[in-house]
Amino acid sequence: MFETQKIFSQANTMVLHPTLKVDQYSDSELAFRLEEAVGLAHAIHLTIIHQEVLKLSDFRPSTFITKGKVEGLKEKIKELEIELVIVDHDITPIQQKNLEGAWECKVIDRTGLILEIFGERAATREGLLQVELASLEYQKGRLVRTWTHLERQRGGFGFMGGPGESQIEADRRLIRERIARIKGLLETVVRTRELHRKSRRQVPYPVIALVGYTNAGKSTLFNALTGADVLVENKLFATLDPTMRVVKLPSGRNIILSDTVGFVSRLPTQLVAAFRATLEEVVEADLLLHVRDISHPQTEEQKDDVEQVIKSLGIHDKYHHHTIEVLNKIDRLECMPPISNAIPVSAAKRINLDLLLDHIDNRLKDANIVQEVTIPYTDGKIIAWIYEHAEIISRQDTEESIQFILRISDKHWAHLKLMLPQS
Repeated sequence: MFETQKIFSQANTMVLHPTLKVDQYSDSELAFRLEEAVGLAHAIHLTIIHQEVLKLSDFRPSTFITKGKVEGLKEKIKELEIELVIVDHDITPIQQKNLEGAWECKVIDRTGLILEIFGERAATREGLLQVELASLEYQKGRLVRTWTHLERQRGGFGFMGGPGESQIEADRRLIRERIARIKGLLETVVRTRELHRKSRRQVPYPVIALVGYTNAGKSTLFNALTGADVLVENKLFATLDPTMRVVKLPSGRNIILSDTVGFVSRLPTQLVAAFRATLEEVVEADLLLHVRDISHPQTEEQKDDVEQVIKSLGIHDKYHHHTIEVLNKIDRLECMPPISNAIPVSAAKRINLDLLLDHIDNRLKDANIVQEVTIPYTDGKIIAWIYEHAEIISRQDTEESIQFILRISDKHWAHLKLMLPQS
């Protein structure tokens, strides 16, 4: 029942972005939100036949949108032979059921659509388990009679087809059992990941995490800086699972660069847990690179959406004090907007990457502390480690030891103290 299937690829689809008239969003912002919803639909290969912003006076408890709009859209759905309607908003199970009954086609909301994408894109074991758990929690409340003639093979987690009415109680029991099993498996995976994180702390390179709106060019920048071949697609959520590589900075210092999932506005709450693996890299990072698509007409709104996700992680202070803003895709601009304290780059054209690496180097250097330490000549391993992980301000050799004055990070200093012989 829960295995991924293949249905609805290339289905004739209508995308609706509902908004309340009292919210008074600008036409450009509404166009951006609709475009994003269409982009999400394209991410799972749906065929968009019609897209529309619905300006509503209020949201109706039974059908979400007004009776007049429901009737008007019914004619258009029939005329265009629409198989699937995406409502770019959260709707309740009863609203979904009533709209499906009125329109005689499948209806999913924004959360269901994003879960479908995650169901296709997650690659690691934990990512797959977390997304399936979020999917089952979402699906559990939506086992109502659906249009079973639409059920066929598809990818993702199958919200676009539904179980028959006679199966509802059995399906609910199976879902509860599967949820309990996944939670048990995740406890094991989480413990394993914590061991990996502890091992990584023992190789105390600073961790630099790339964050930003989905499709801002994080993976392209990651590849340009590391020489890796992380998937780069002009699609939302092309990267779901965290990827890390070691990068050597101009000073010779090594860092761990982490590519993370792209953020998106109105992220479904069910997916917070599914983001855990990649978001922990953000929480634990020594420095964040906020990659922005500076060529996008809604770049400021995207920045605000990213900051909202950061705030929800409880690291708002870190964001403001330990972030470098990276303005990507400058090759698409005729002139740069005046934004202070930001590094303009083009990851695709490899413009200003040296400038970015220098800036990272300087930020890490500024965060370092100065310490004095004396190492016996016989401790060659510690001396080699110091040269690799610290900046040597001065060195004074005596007959039996070397006295160093170092500029070193808090993390490296804590590690070095553990290596020193206890007096």
